[in-house]
Amino acid sequence: MVTFTVNQLKGKIMNTVRAIGATSAEAPLDTLDIERRNPAAGDVEIEILYCGVCHSDIHTARGEWPGTIYPVVPGHEIVGKVTRVGEAVRKFKVGQTVGVGCFVDSCQSCHNCREGLEQYCEAGVTATYNSPSRVEKTITKGGYSTHIVVREEFVLSVSDKLPLYAVAPLLCAGITTYSPLRHWKVGKGHQLAVLGLGGLGHMAVKLGASMGAEVTVLSRSESKRADAQKLGAHQFELTTNPEAKENLSNRFDFIIDTVSASHDYNEYLPMLKTNGVMIVLGVPPTPSELHATQLIFGRKTLAGSLVGGIRETQEMLDYCAAHGIVSDVEMIRADQINQAYERTIAGDVKYRFVIDMASLKV
Repeated sequence: MVTFTVNQLKGKIMNTVRAIGATSAEAPLDTLDIERRNPAAGDVEIEILYCGVCHSDIHTARGEWPGTIYPVVPGHEIVGKVTRVGEAVRKFKVGQTVGVGCFVDSCQSCHNCREGLEQYCEAGVTATYNSPSRVEKTITKGGYSTHIVVREEFVLSVSDKLPLYAVAPLLCAGITTYSPLRHWKVGKGHQLAVLGLGGLGHMAVKLGASMGAEVTVLSRSESKRADAQKLGAHQFELTTNPEAKENLSNRFDFIIDTVSASHDYNEYLPMLKTNGVMIVLGVPPTPSELHATQLIFGRKTLAGSLVGGIRETQEMLDYCAAHGIVSDVEMIRADQINQAYERTIAGDVKYRFVIDMASLKV
C-alpha cells in the first residue's frame, strides 16, 4: 500500500513504499520502507510487477564492489504498469506496460548521450540503484520495491505478447548480450562462441542463434550440454578437454565472454580466426594478464561492452517480442531473496531469478 508523507528536507509530498534492501554488507536483505518522489512534469510512476535478480545486485548488496551506500535497494530488471504520469509526459499513459533497465538518468547533452549511448554518459550515468540522483540529490533505489518513479526518457515500452515475468531479465541480461551482437553485426555466416552458460550466456545463445550465427557453447561443465542444445546452440565444446580445445584453434569469428569468475583470456584468444573479436561482458574479481602476442598474431581484438542505450534497449525489446525471445526464469517470492542470492552464487538457477512483487505487498 502506498502512503503519503512530507519530506521535511525537500518540502515535497513523497510516497512511502515497501522495498527489499540491505542495511549493511553483512546483513541479509529484509523488507523496509523507502520514499519515492511524486511524479514531476516529466516523470512516470510505475507499479512494479516483476524484477529480475542480477549478480550485480549481489555484489552491490554485499559490498563486494566499492561504493555501496546503505541502505541499498537493488534491482534493475524491472517490468510494471504505469500508475501516474506528469503533465508533460507524452509517450506513456496510465495502465501501459513498461520497463526500466540499468540506468534512470544521464546528462543528455554530452556526445555519447546525443548519440544514444547514455550508458557511456561522459558526465556519469545515473544507475537505477546506488547512484547519486540528478533529480533529488539522494541515492537511487532500485526495483526490489512496489513502485518506482523515472523520467519519461528512461522508460521503455514492453509488449504484452510475452510473459512479463520472463521479459524482466531482458532489461539487463538481454540488452547486455544484444548490444555487442548488434554492434559487431554478428549474423549469418559467422561462427559465434558463447563462453559460460548462465544468465548472460543463455541470452547470448538465444539471440545469436536468432540472428543467424552458428553458435557454439564453451563450458567447463558437461552438465550444460543438454541445456545448450535446448537453448538453440548448434555445438557444445567442453573446455576441460585438451583435445577439444586444440581442435578449436582459429575457429570463431566472435567469442562472447560472459564469465564473471577469474579466468585466463589467453586461453581463449587462440580460438579466434584472423580479425576475430573476443567481447568481454563478465567482470572477474581479479585482473587477467594479457600477452600481446595473442592479439598481434592474427590481428585479433579483445573488447568490452556494457549495456545498450535507451534507443537500443527499446530495439532489443521489440526484437524479442517479434521473435518470441524471453529469459528462462524461476519465479520467487520476496521472502525468498536471500536464498535466491545463495543459489545464484552456487550457479543453481536456470537461468535468472525473478521476484514476483505482488508477494511484497502481502
